[in-house]
Amino acid sequence: MQIIRRIVHGSSAAALVLLVTGPVTASAATGDAPPPAVVGGDRLGAAGVQVAPGPGAPPLPGSLTGKSWMVADATSGEVLAAFNAHAQLPPASTLKMLFADTVLPRFKADEVHRVTWAELQGMGAGSSLVGIKEDLDYKVEDLWRGVFLSSGNDAVHVLAHMNGGVAKTVADMQARADQLQARDTHVVTPDGYDMDGQVTSAYDLTLFARAGLRMPEFRGYCATRSAQFPGAVDKKTGQRGSFGIANTDRLLGKYPGLIGVKNGYTTNAGATYTGAAERDGHTLLVTVMHPTSSPKVYDEAASLLDWGFAAVGKVTAVGVLADDQAPPAEATEAPARPVTDAPSAPPAAEPPTAPPAQQPPDRAAARPDAVQAGHAAADGPGAATWSAVGLCAAVAAAGLLRLRALRLRALRDARLPGRPPGPPRHPRNPGPRR
Repeated sequence: MQIIRRIVHGSSAAALVLLVTGPVTASAATGDAPPPAVVGGDRLGAAGVQVAPGPGAPPLPGSLTGKSWMVADATSGEVLAAFNAHAQLPPASTLKMLFADTVLPRFKADEVHRVTWAELQGMGAGSSLVGIKEDLDYKVEDLWRGVFLSSGNDAVHVLAHMNGGVAKTVADMQARADQLQARDTHVVTPDGYDMDGQVTSAYDLTLFARAGLRMPEFRGYCATRSAQFPGAVDKKTGQRGSFGIANTDRLLGKYPGLIGVKNGYTTNAGATYTGAAERDGHTLLVTVMHPTSSPKVYDEAASLLDWGFAAVGKVTAVGVLADDQAPPAEATEAPARPVTDAPSAPPAAEPPTAPPAQQPPDRAAARPDAVQAGHAAADGPGAATWSAVGLCAAVAAAGLLRLRALRLRALRDARLPGRPPGPPRHPRNPGPRR
């Protein structure tokens, strides 16, 4: 079977057409090794605007300045329009979506963690912070609010240390990106801070948002507009205070139907934004990267969402969002509970059990520890317990008899006339009996 592939480099319109025999998925480029297939479809790998309007389709907004952008249907995975979708650009804090995709399922929302000094080190100069203090306890759900609302790099670093450290978390994030087929992404830091070689794309950020919105916790955090965050302890009263934090997503609460998801800004990346909104039974995702000015990222995202809702059913998809290739067991392993769940009551203490060697063989041999503990309380004292009680009683009786004998001897000595008092005898060596 012959497959025709077109490769467009940069803004060049030149095309290279190769006829390849066999069931291959990519054409050959320079050298012997074929390049990887364009994730999501060939049109998404081409430079410039990609859109396929049908009858009645609205025109795209005319004032778009982002270096890269994309509009997609979150449910069907169809890409409605794109511009340089796979261009590799610095991510800024939108990379925190991948961080949440990776780490959020690993800890329960009501788990409490005491922050150490070391966990707050290594953040880049000028990092956005939520205000975490060392030697204080924080719930995991509070840390995630710090990540999503305040874009706090301090919250990211604490959670990364809980996950085994920054280096491990970066490796985990890269592995998660590979599962999502986000091949434009190279992770260097877990918080998105500007670092050499750290890049992603509008296409990959859209994949991260789509994966995250499938988790109720992720969806709840990114939709939260404001919250109270634990503060310091008052030295006079000993009471711990709190302070308010607000979501830095300027479209949240202003654009109709907006769910979230994440915004970001650094000097190198400029403004970046991925948003999701629902309207008329459709959920659309939009990503805009590095417009000419920071405030425009919200204006351009809103205008692309407006266009997308108007264009649904009137344009042909120019690509698709890749499927998550994570194994089902791994995707659902140790899920965090929804942030709305009430903390569970502490587990009841198990009743003490006798050492295994003293357990009656018919009870201890084939029972798990928890079952043994439950039965130990229900079955009453065992043979070992009664043996210990008998031994204690025997020792006590012997002591009473010895004390009685000493008292009788003392009385008898006191009654003998003309007998000088002798030296006191040690109770362990009372001397010969008279």
